[in-house]
Amino acid sequence: MYQRILAATDGSPLSEKAVEAALSLAALSKATLIVLKVVPRYPVSYFEGGLPVDAGDVKRIEKQWGDAAKALLEEIKAKGDAVGVTVKPVVVKSDLVAEAIISAAKKHKCDLIVMASHGRKGLKRLLLGSETQHVLTHSHVPVLVLR
Repeated sequence: MYQRILAATDGSPLSEKAVEAALSLAALSKATLIVLKVVPRYPVSYFEGGLPVDAGDVKRIEKQWGDAAKALLEEIKAKGDAVGVTVKPVVVKSDLVAEAIISAAKKHKCDLIVMASHGRKGLKRLLLGSETQHVLTHSHVPVLVLR
């Protein structure tokens, strides 16, 4: 059925459900699970009153974020090992989460993307955006969305 499934996670309880579903689906179809965590770059403010941050501090903070992402994905890999699923952890640095997910799915030749959606509606969705909606409308790979 599926050979490679991409599961995108942000570490939230909702995305944990999506990862669990992706693990189950990968086990059933004997697929490889690509588990992806997109890590943002440190925001730089160019507005008056913004506090300048030393480049060394930015590098250290981004490294901490990357290390935390790797640790999260290694936990998921261990869960995959326990149920006989091959899990490939992937950490990507990007401020464009949806684009990073689409790109990773294409790069790893995934048959399916599994991700969670908070199900925001109205003004909250307009203000906060929807990475899931962007992936749904721009990906050529089928997307399974869990709420």
